[in-house]
Amino acid sequence: MNEHKSISEHIQTYANHLRLEEKSAATIEKYLRDLRNFACWLDGREITKERTAEWKAHLVERGYAPASVNAMLSALNGLLDFLELGTCRVKFLKLQRRMFRDDSRDLTRADYDWLISTAQERSQNRLALLMETICATGIRVSEVRYITVEAAKAGRAEIALKGKIRTILIPGKLCRKLLKYAKQQKTASGEIFLTGNGKSLSRRQIWAEMKRLCVHAGVEPSRVFPHNLRHCFATAYYRAYRDIAKLADVLGHSSIETTRIYLLTSGEEHQRQLDRLGLVS
Repeated sequence: MNEHKSISEHIQTYANHLRLEEKSAATIEKYLRDLRNFACWLDGREITKERTAEWKAHLVERGYAPASVNAMLSALNGLLDFLELGTCRVKFLKLQRRMFRDDSRDLTRADYDWLISTAQERSQNRLALLMETICATGIRVSEVRYITVEAAKAGRAEIALKGKIRTILIPGKLCRKLLKYAKQQKTASGEIFLTGNGKSLSRRQIWAEMKRLCVHAGVEPSRVFPHNLRHCFATAYYRAYRDIAKLADVLGHSSIETTRIYLLTSGEEHQRQLDRLGLVS
């Protein structure tokens, strides 16, 4: 570690390293946000094992969820390894394996159908088709750019993300809708979902359009964001085929444990399962 550099300079150098490692823009943005918070808390003091342990305790005291604390510690440990300060690494909080999920932010099938129909009624055809595309294929919002005219013609898209390439299949009905929309927009090749200026839609723009749609659709905004469409796909796929290994491949998960989180039953469903045991007289 170069003693003459400030922590902010080290963080910026680390960010450049992450870009060379081909980490996604969203991951880098999250790491930088967490590391800048650490730097602000450190307030010019030297990085020591005692202080990184204090930072962990500080996060817990602030009431962050354990998973959030571990995510912030992961960002810090990555920086420490990069600076060859491995002795200052902190251990993650031990988490009990989750048995059920909080369903307060679940997007139901009825919510989804209402959002699509409302978007269509308001002539927001791009948004309606975009939501259908994410939900019918399970792609991440950052992968929308891979939905091209060529992919719609072939019925499959090659997605390169996080150092991996995977092929996702596009349902025939969706291919026809995508090609019809592309023809209407006079898009002969390349990305299908573009702004009025012909640029790629940003994650922020997609998120904002979905939130605005909630007002007209009467759907709770806290349940409406792009990643929930991916959850809808995962739930529908698993209920239909009960193949978690195949689903993990489709979603691009390197670990089935990640996929399992998508499929946790709700607290209400778990309660019904317990009641059906009939162990209380």
